Amino acid sequence: MAVSRGCLCCVKYLMFIFNLIFWLGGCGLFGVGVWLSFRQAEISYLPLSFPSLSVANLLLVAGGVTMVTGFLGCLGALKEQRCLLMTFFVILLLLFLTEAALVLMLGLFHKELDQKAKEDLIEGMKDYDTNPGLKKSWDSMQRIFKCCGVSNQSDWYNRTTEGPPPESCCRDHIPPCHRWEEPCYEKAKAWVLDNITWVLGFGVCLGIVQILALAFSMLMYCQILRVEKYME
Repeated sequence: MAVSRGCLCCVKYLMFIFNLIFWLGGCGLFGVGVWLSFRQAEISYLPLSFPSLSVANLLLVAGGVTMVTGFLGCLGALKEQRCLLMTFFVILLLLFLTEAALVLMLGLFHKELDQKAKEDLIEGMKDYDTNPGLKKSWDSMQRIFKCCGVSNQSDWYNRTTEGPPPESCCRDHIPPCHRWEEPCYEKAKAWVLDNITWVLGFGVCLGIVQILALAFSMLMYCQILRVEKYME
């Protein structure tokens, strides 16, 4: 009995530590998501498939769910309640499987997702002259990334109102207009990848913590069940 109780205490505090790290990791992901959202607020009217916006939303959701799950795990460890531990285990397992499925889908269908994002952006360009918010977002993006069009400046000739590309494509405000040649989608995507690489590494570490938290929660559940049987 004393040995079982000692093992339970050991597992309890180990699980609490891992879930505290897990919760802090969720705070970090949520914070990066908030920063990325504010960083790209000027282009918020662009379609949601635009890379920086989709990454920001993904980090916000993942961070929020991770924070709630980590808090539930800490509470379950301290209270030593089997119901809380099982709920934590199920939620964390579903979260881990969802993350694995998303990573797998991004890896397998990244070309299709890129193509869909480009098509959405090109389709949205048709409303440039009639949608003030979209117009401001496109102008801001082209000035920030020093680019023109989704794939090239010819994308602007497909919009509803005929005319040359907007002035935000020009390298300077002095005529004649010398337009940027770089594509906006690729430059924005490269910016996201450059700034998100360390987040991916952080995500791998967080995944390892998730696996350990799953193992400790199930081990603690079994230990509590064993102690309860001894007490009966």
